[in-house]
Amino acid sequence: MSMVEPQLAQQFQENGCVLVRGLFSPEEVEFYKRHYMEMRKTQHPGDFAGVKSSNEDINRADPLQQYPRLIHMHRWDEVSRQWLLDERLRACLSAFLGQDPYAVQTMLYFKPPGARGQALHQDQYYLRAQPGTCVAAWLALDPCDEENGCLQIVPGTGDLPILCAVQADTTQSFTDIAVPIPAGLEAKAVVMEPGDVFFFNGTLIHGSFPNSSQDRFRRSLIAHYVTGNAQQLTSYDQPVLTFDGKELWLETSEKGGACGVWVEEGGQPRVEILAKEPAGFFAGEFDAGEALRRAREAVAAP
Repeated sequence: MSMVEPQLAQQFQENGCVLVRGLFSPEEVEFYKRHYMEMRKTQHPGDFAGVKSSNEDINRADPLQQYPRLIHMHRWDEVSRQWLLDERLRACLSAFLGQDPYAVQTMLYFKPPGARGQALHQDQYYLRAQPGTCVAAWLALDPCDEENGCLQIVPGTGDLPILCAVQADTTQSFTDIAVPIPAGLEAKAVVMEPGDVFFFNGTLIHGSFPNSSQDRFRRSLIAHYVTGNAQQLTSYDQPVLTFDGKELWLETSEKGGACGVWVEEGGQPRVEILAKEPAGFFAGEFDAGEALRRAREAVAAP
C-alpha cells in the first residue's frame, strides 16, 4: 500500500478511528495464525489470563487459562518485530497522524470459544502518552462478528480526555475496570474479515463481549504506537522503536492523573474534569469506583 486514500485519513481525523479492509493477505494471515498458535504452546513473559471472576465456576472453566494473551512479543520474536514495523502500517499511521509514530507494543489475543470479553476502556488510560495519544492497529486473524466477540466501539468518543474508571463485571470481562458511557451514546460492533486492520486512537472507548460461539476463535494481532511528538510514556512500554528499528527511551509518565465524568449540559452529555486518580488507583491498588463516586458527589453538591 504505497498511498493511503485521503478519505481514510479524513475519517481517522474526524472520528478517531478507521477500518482499512484487506491490508494483509490471506496467506499472511494464515502464517500469523500458525506462528502464534505454535508460540502459545509454551509460556512467555507477560502472559495474562485475566483477573479472577467473582463466579468460581467461570474460573474453573476459563478458556483463557489455556490461551492467555501474549504481550510485547516484538522484544523477543522477530516475526512480531517485523509486523510491528511493517511499511503498510507505517504508511497508514503516518497519513493519519501527519508524522511517523513510535512503535511501543505488540499483543496477541486468542479469544477461544467461551472466553470472556474486555470491558469498555480507553487505551490511553494504560499507556499515558504525553503529549499526544496512543494509536492501535488491530489486525483480524479470524472473521470477527458479534457471536465470537468482535470489537465494540462507542462512536463520538475519539476526542475525549481519560474518563474515571468504574468496577467491571468480571463474569463478562477478563479485566476489572470499565469506563461508563452516557445515555444517548451506545456501543457499535466492528465486523471484520481476516486481513482487515482497524486503527483507533487512545481515547476512543472500546471493548468486546464474550465469545459465545461453540467452536470459533477470535484471534487478533494488535500493535500500539504513540504520536511522534510524545515525550512521556509508561515505563512498562519502553523502550519505544522508530520505524528504522532504533530504540529510544522517553520520560516516564506519572501514575494517576486527571480524569473526567459525564455531565448533562443543555440536554447534551459532555465530560467535565472533576477528579484525580491516585497513583495507587492506576496501579490497581485502589477501589476502582472511588474517583468516580467523589466526582459525582462534587457534581451534585450545591
